[in-house]
Parts: sequence; structure tokens; C-alpha cells
Amino acid sequence: MKVWRVMLMALSFLMLNGCLVTFSQAPLIAQPAPKQLLGKWVSKDAWGQARNLEISAVDKTHYQAVAYPKGEPKVRERYPFIVARHGSRWYASAALPAKLGGHYTLSGFELTDNGELVIYDLDLDQIKQAIGQSVLSGEPVETAEGAGTVIQSPSAEVFAYLDDPANSDVFVEAARYKRVAK
Repeated sequence: MKVWRVMLMALSFLMLNGCLVTFSQAPLIAQPAPKQLLGKWVSKDAWGQARNLEISAVDKTHYQAVAYPKGEPKVRERYPFIVARHGSRWYASAALPAKLGGHYTLSGFELTDNGELVIYDLDLDQIKQAIGQSVLSGEPVETAEGAGTVIQSPSAEVFAYLDDPANSDVFVEAARYKRVAK
């Protein structure tokens, strides 16, 4: 059970917490990440267990997140991802494996002044509402993780929607990590 919990929480970093909002096209063009993103992070999951997250560079614009429960470093899940800054926000995106639809994820993240990494996911209900109002185009999809939506709008339309201050509440906090002291 512990392995499943760690996997679920790590996936929240890249995959939107079970109710997936995915993209049919890669939503980001890779950029170098802020150096503060790299390193070791720790948090507690919904069950109160400590979870570790190590973020490292693969090359100049590709990164890897490795998640594992505290005290179990052999139980590791690896997630390759890219980042980009758009407007005032940083975003992370990852390609999903075929068993989860083979699309792309998009999460926001923030590095706070007090050494925290805060991860934000897109609110599925608000994305569905935007699709229903024809602001974005997309369709419902069922995955192994549950009901979701695949956004088919081009990146320019997606970011126009995300950058609109009226839509600032489309992001919900998914996880909060603290930097591991060296």
C-alpha cells in the first residue's frame, strides 16, 4: 500500500491528482528551470507519511522528478518533465505513458521565499466549464486514473485563458514541499 501512496502523490506533481486534465499536443516548449527547483524536497501525504522528492537536470531543458517514501529509498518512481515560464507563472509538463492516454500534463508551480515548492493543478470542473462555453476545445476521456478531459486547443488559446485574471482560480494547490536542509 505504501508504494501505491507514494506513486499517487508523485503523480500529483505531474499528473493532476486522479481527475486528469491532459493535452493532445505538448503545451510547453522546454526552457531552463529556475535553479531553486533542483534539489531535495520533503512533504507529508494525505495519510501523514513523509514523502521525498528529488528534482535533477537531465540536460539544459529536461528534468527528472524522483519520488519515494521516507525510509524507503529503493521504492522510487521517476518522472521526466520539462518546464517553461509563461506570463508570471512557471509550468511543468510531462508526456503520459500510453496506458494513461499518451497525452501531456500541465501543472503550475511556485518557489516561495521561505523555501517551499508549491504545485498547482488545473481544476477539472473549471476546465469542463471553459470547454462547455467554447473558450477551450476538448472532450471527456476515461483513464485508469478516473474521468478526465483532453484539451485540444492550441497552446496560444490555452495560455490566453490561463493568463486571464478572471481565471486565476483555475489552479488548485495539489502539493506543498519544503526544501530539505543540507
